Amino acid sequence: MDIITVMDDALSNKIAAGEVVERPASIVKELVENAIDAGSTRIEIALEEAGLTSIRVTDNGKGMSRKDAVLAFERHATSKIANEHDLFRIRTLGFRGEALASIASVAKIQLWTSDGEIEGTEVHLEGGQVVKHDHAALRKGTDIIVSQLFFNTPARLKYMKTIQTELGHIIDLVNRLALSHPHIAFQLMHENHTILQTAGNGDQRRVLAEIYSVDVARKMIPFKGDNADYTIHGYITLPEMTRASKNYMTLVVNGRWVKSYAVNQSILDGMHTYLPIGRYPIAVINVEADPYLTDVNVHPSKQQIRVSKEGELLSLIKASIHEAIRQYIIIPDAIKKEPAIKRPSEQTTIWNMQPKQTVQEQPIKESVQSSYSIQDETETPQSITESEYAPPVRENLETVQETKVEQTAPVSSTEIAPDEEKTDKRFPSLVPVGQVHGTYIIAQNEDGFYMIDQHAAQERIKYEFFRDKVGEVDHEERQLLLMPLIFHYSGSDKAAIEEHMEMLHAVGIFLEEFGPSSYTVREYPSWFPTGEETAIIEDIIEQVLRNKHINIGKLREESAIMMSCKKSIKANHYLTIADMERLLSDLAKAENPYTCPHGRPVLIHFSTYEIEKMFKRVM
Repeated sequence: MDIITVMDDALSNKIAAGEVVERPASIVKELVENAIDAGSTRIEIALEEAGLTSIRVTDNGKGMSRKDAVLAFERHATSKIANEHDLFRIRTLGFRGEALASIASVAKIQLWTSDGEIEGTEVHLEGGQVVKHDHAALRKGTDIIVSQLFFNTPARLKYMKTIQTELGHIIDLVNRLALSHPHIAFQLMHENHTILQTAGNGDQRRVLAEIYSVDVARKMIPFKGDNADYTIHGYITLPEMTRASKNYMTLVVNGRWVKSYAVNQSILDGMHTYLPIGRYPIAVINVEADPYLTDVNVHPSKQQIRVSKEGELLSLIKASIHEAIRQYIIIPDAIKKEPAIKRPSEQTTIWNMQPKQTVQEQPIKESVQSSYSIQDETETPQSITESEYAPPVRENLETVQETKVEQTAPVSSTEIAPDEEKTDKRFPSLVPVGQVHGTYIIAQNEDGFYMIDQHAAQERIKYEFFRDKVGEVDHEERQLLLMPLIFHYSGSDKAAIEEHMEMLHAVGIFLEEFGPSSYTVREYPSWFPTGEETAIIEDIIEQVLRNKHINIGKLREESAIMMSCKKSIKANHYLTIADMERLLSDLAKAENPYTCPHGRPVLIHFSTYEIEKMFKRVM
């Protein structure tokens, strides 16, 4: 008996909707991407009940003809690819030809569109079926309303979260789309209140200011780089502006916002030793490449992408960000300036950022702030943040429901340029005068006084020393032992050690077999911290055992950080003035004297002016 049948279009569209229409944000994404592909320069999104009741997207794009307005809702109907060769050179955001059909199968749709040639078209659909097809006004562009989502599949509604959570997903999405297309003016409204409005003048820094606030945008610096296959550029915050979540890093590849764990990690690698543990930057990275190097047809939601030569791209991102950050002096200012908008989750330390090459500091209009920027997840209960890419919006929603946004004067890119102060050298000339609790060195110069964490300072000095030493172990620097060291490991551990033996040799660990489960060490580099040699060897071997896929670069880096901690000056250790002078002299020679290898600040500045203000000597 034959049991295989072909599903009808209604059923297959509902199944496809399960992949494409996950939540209201999925619909907003598809509709806005269609508007972008239509060449729109202005896109308006209006929501009712976070899109569960109504989603309206209006654009000024090229619109559709009367025939296309109906055909667009057919399964696999598309204007963006014609043959299989087009799949390997996709430049549009949409191309699958199933989104509108899937959305129409689980919602009610009203569409008004015109290509500006003869007349407009009005189409109404319910459950995927056309119920009205008529003439409409001649206004070039498209206006579409999706209402009563999942009206014919009520079981899907139980998977929807609260209005606040669903709105959070949409705000996050539109923020990313606005960053991806700064030349388009976006307006996002919820219950007749404006949440986001961008100028559409092509200035990505201005979009950052409108999303995250002017204060944050001023603390972001540009970076760029290129190689034979990729060109990248973007903005990233300095250590002052960190978050407790990775959700604030945005990747745009050929105009498409995508998610990539590997790129996020390369951003963090570029800021290695500059960020405190557990803190992350705000960043936007634009990648431009030949479409042949990218594959966007790997997931129905089109939020993932494969790239050829991924290793080269990640190295380029890491190097470009590291070089941009390295150009700036980053000394924390002990006197915290009052921010224009208080953010309870931001770090309490305000950093004094001084670039090597100076420009005139620009004024800033502090009144231009975005009240609806996505904030740190620590501001709201964990129950709201169930998605990795949907930061919470409780603060946003309360403002949306109670306050109407006041339109303010536009901000120019110079007004949100990073703070910049004149400086002749990257590290200040300091004269030590004493210690506090045997832990912090007090030093002064004409600009005020500084507190230096002596342990963090020596960690930085030792880290850079060991980083260079571990990078190339010189045969002449090996030290022979009178009594060899013996280390015992299980059979499985020994197999992992054998696999990485060449890598261990490269960092100065020279193991020789000594029985079925033991090794001896007869020599090690003479620059290993005195008295810590056995512990260092054990720790480096443990790194290999703990990280199954460790590479030589990571092993060298972790080994240098670990060794820098050994025998560094601890708290309650009193130094002479001569000791302090030597420490500060060595610190001034460091490549990055401002943070320890773990990202904590090394020194803090107390300006003369702020001290005089505290003592009422100036007003």
